[in-house]
Amino acid sequence: MLVAASGNTALQSVMPAIGREIGISDFWVAVAYTWSAVLWVALAPFWAEKSDHHGRKALTLLGLSGFIASSLLCGTVLHLGLIGAIGGGVTFLLFGMFRAIYGALGSSTPSATQAYLAAKTRRGGRVAALSALSSSFGLGTIIGPAVAPLFVLPLVGLAGPLFAFALIAIAVFAAVLLWLPNDRYGRRIGHGAAMSYPSGASQPTGASVVAATSPRSKRLSWKDSRVRSWIMAGVAAGHAQAATLTCIGFFVIDRLNLEPHGSEASIAIVMMAGASATLAAQWGLIPRLNLKPQALIFSGALVAAIGLAGAMIARDLYGITLSFALASLGFGFTRPGFTGGASLAVPLAEQGGVAGLITAANGISWVAAPALGMALYLVNPNLPFAISSALLVALAIWSRRALPRF
Repeated sequence: MLVAASGNTALQSVMPAIGREIGISDFWVAVAYTWSAVLWVALAPFWAEKSDHHGRKALTLLGLSGFIASSLLCGTVLHLGLIGAIGGGVTFLLFGMFRAIYGALGSSTPSATQAYLAAKTRRGGRVAALSALSSSFGLGTIIGPAVAPLFVLPLVGLAGPLFAFALIAIAVFAAVLLWLPNDRYGRRIGHGAAMSYPSGASQPTGASVVAATSPRSKRLSWKDSRVRSWIMAGVAAGHAQAATLTCIGFFVIDRLNLEPHGSEASIAIVMMAGASATLAAQWGLIPRLNLKPQALIFSGALVAAIGLAGAMIARDLYGITLSFALASLGFGFTRPGFTGGASLAVPLAEQGGVAGLITAANGISWVAAPALGMALYLVNPNLPFAISSALLVALAIWSRRALPRF
């Protein structure tokens, strides 16, 4: 899971430069990249259910195979596009098709590994073990952008990170295949749960851990009056984050007047700062401030809005990095806010159901927001940040009267 999250965010940090080098529209770059996220969101519940009936080791290997095949094929086609062997349109059409392999199969790994770990740990230590597993996704969002520029090598160029993480995943595949005991025919204890798409906008909130440690329960409806307002808050903040995260790499290139090749280092700095700020909020500030869910959404939305507004007026790398980190810090408050609020709104017996709903709300932000954000960016680079900032201010005002104060 750490490898998948690192590889995914590493690719995210180099895609703007690749798109500009090849000469394809920024909009189609965003669509081709985020297509896999749509498939992930659609199929994650399916693989979570399958993890209860099939060998967890086999499903883990299936997800790793999808990541490896997708990375190698995408790296190859992008490299061919970068050297001019195939046209830009063909390059990104094939790239989108090959990314679909990861979107379709990759989501089988988190649910299978959760189920496997749940079966191998005692009840008292299960939550801690699954939380550590979930946190590997968050750690990967820092590691990926940090190491991506190191893999931009002479022979493979900007496609290098895909080949590098494919090789790392092959080593992980071999280790799982050789040393992880097969559980296909044993007694199955515990179950897996769908996990959000691994990206800088999908930091762990603990929902998948709750779902994996709670009994299977009836799936809650989005219309359930107990959780509807919390889910609405999460979807609104998630759309603002997904839209601006999709644009930030292109924004760095344009605002700093960078050449595409070489811009990946600056983009990586901004993305690392954002991911670090989000994790600092969730791992450091929230446990110490002891804020209630409604206060987390209110304060987080305002902080994120200020950060996005600051990005619009920033003129250098320091300003963009600071502004994006501030926005990410705010988003680091809103996600646990709506997660905690929705969880507190239902009794213990329904925790598994609400956790699945939270994971779906996290994922749905990747369906339309990235394409919408890029469409706005092509009209005016400041527009996705301005509209997202306004949406967050409206969310903060609305939260004061619409969300319960548990």
